[in-house]
Amino acid sequence: MARVKRGNIARKRRNKILNLAKGFRGGNKNLFRTANQRVMKALCNAYRDRRRRKRDFRRLWIARINASARINGTNYSKLINGLKTSEIIINRKMLAQLALNDPQSFEKIVSAVSK
Repeated sequence: MARVKRGNIARKRRNKILNLAKGFRGGNKNLFRTANQRVMKALCNAYRDRRRRKRDFRRLWIARINASARINGTNYSKLINGLKTSEIIINRKMLAQLALNDPQSFEKIVSAVSK
């Protein structure tokens, strides 16, 4: 039976995990077993939080748009409905930035929608 040599592959696998664990504290960066567990958990958290970040930013933009819309005498849902019916295509991120940085332009959009 042929001898199977896998030391090189096993070392590459361990070093890959230990490189991903750089920056972790204590044995989480040095000990392979704990480093492997912490890397798997960190990758799961990163995957989950990339999706959560999109939801959080959308929620923030909606809150900013709603606050500025209420200052101008309407609310978020009426503003978004008015934008759709008047076929003004602007996304929530840009609308929130207008509301925050350029209130005059946001006020013009609100007045154009509320006609």
